[in-house]
Amino acid sequence: MKDTHCKVIQKPDINTYLCPMSAPKYSVIVPVYNRPEELAELLESLTVQTYRDFEVLIIEDGSTRRSESVYERYVTRLRIQYFFKPNTGPGPSRNFGFEHAVGEYFVVFDSDCILPPEYFQVVNNYLDSNPLDAWGGPDRGHPSFTSLQQAMGYTMSSVLTTGGIRGGKNQATKFQPRSFNMGMSRKVWEATGGFKFERLAEDIELSVRMKKAGFKVGLIPEAYVYHKRRTSLAAFFRQTAGFGRGRARVGKVHPGEIKPVHWLPTLVLLDIVIMPLVVVLSPTLGLIGYGFYFLYGFLLFVDCLMVTGSVTAAILSIPSAIVQFCGYGWGFLQETLKK
Repeated sequence: MKDTHCKVIQKPDINTYLCPMSAPKYSVIVPVYNRPEELAELLESLTVQTYRDFEVLIIEDGSTRRSESVYERYVTRLRIQYFFKPNTGPGPSRNFGFEHAVGEYFVVFDSDCILPPEYFQVVNNYLDSNPLDAWGGPDRGHPSFTSLQQAMGYTMSSVLTTGGIRGGKNQATKFQPRSFNMGMSRKVWEATGGFKFERLAEDIELSVRMKKAGFKVGLIPEAYVYHKRRTSLAAFFRQTAGFGRGRARVGKVHPGEIKPVHWLPTLVLLDIVIMPLVVVLSPTLGLIGYGFYFLYGFLLFVDCLMVTGSVTAAILSIPSAIVQFCGYGWGFLQETLKK
């Protein structure tokens, strides 16, 4: 039954359902833009959490396909609030959520994520024994995802691609939480002011400032989420180009944050462009170059097959990796050359 003490509060451009309860330990902030179906999957996964001391704040960022009907299906199953605001981008939308949250910790998810049932139990147990000011977790592909989404999910997290720093245990000491799966204490938000970029690497920029401020930031390896990817390689190219642009922007704001490894995708892109010319000028050298790419593709296929168990996903991991390198490299180069 719906709490009879709850009431609907109407404000200009904002609708929210509020219940006067004691403050939860965690506040879940989810910005959403034209993705009601995916939001429903995320909310459904929140209803089956084994640890339930959390509230949920949905921040509708000026969508034309709004999510009120999705929200209404969960008002009796979750402690949940819904806000509608003009479009400003994910960074300001998360900050909006922080301002209205009442929890001790803020947890941010993308609307296209699905949580395993033990997610919050894992986080809570970890923080009890290994206190952190802020944390992140890795992403995985869900069995229900399409083969292409599984392939893109694999390449985004594999050590064989640019995704190697997104959740590997050997990277825990220099891990930078990503906003698809990110948590922080209230004191971190109060000290940093939250996200400064509207979009594109806003999470990396905040991670840099958190560490500069002396906060303890770490990876919780088992706090993973199932993260959907784009539905086409063209959309995946645009997404990864945004990642590349964002990384370059972080380097402009925080000198020293660009490392040689961040140039690798751009070098791969340039190499792919000039390889046909190399074959014309030196067939032997070109054959060696393409032989290297063949070996790399074979390694991707085998590793992806072991991770996903899908032959189709393993085959698609090869073009997915190429698109990922080229997209990231193109975006990084574009933004770097901008004044």
